[in-house]
Amino acid sequence: MTITAALILYAVTWFMVFFIVLPIRFTSQAQAGAVVPGTPKSAPADHLVKKKALITSAVTFVIWLGLVWFLTSGLVTIRDIDFMGRLGPAPLGQGN
Repeated sequence: MTITAALILYAVTWFMVFFIVLPIRFTSQAQAGAVVPGTPKSAPADHLVKKKALITSAVTFVIWLGLVWFLTSGLVTIRDIDFMGRLGPAPLGQGN
C-alpha cells in the first residue's frame, strides 16, 4: 500500500466515522428551549464539533490500523474478488 493510498483510506474512514459520531448527544436549539433569532430550530445548541473531531480521529486511527493490516496481510487478493473471471488463471506458484 502506498502512502497516498493509506492517507486516502484514512480520510475516507475519518469522514465515515465523523458522520456516525455527529448525531451522538446532539441537542437542538428547540430541545434546549433557546432559539437564536435568524437560525432554524434544528440548529445545534452547543458546539461540540472539536470534541467530536478528536473522538473521531482516535476511533478512526484504530479502525484504519485494522484496515491497513487486512489489506496488506494478503488474506484477500484481487483474484478473490474477481467474480467475472476477467483476470484469467493465476500464474504457476501463486495458488488461486
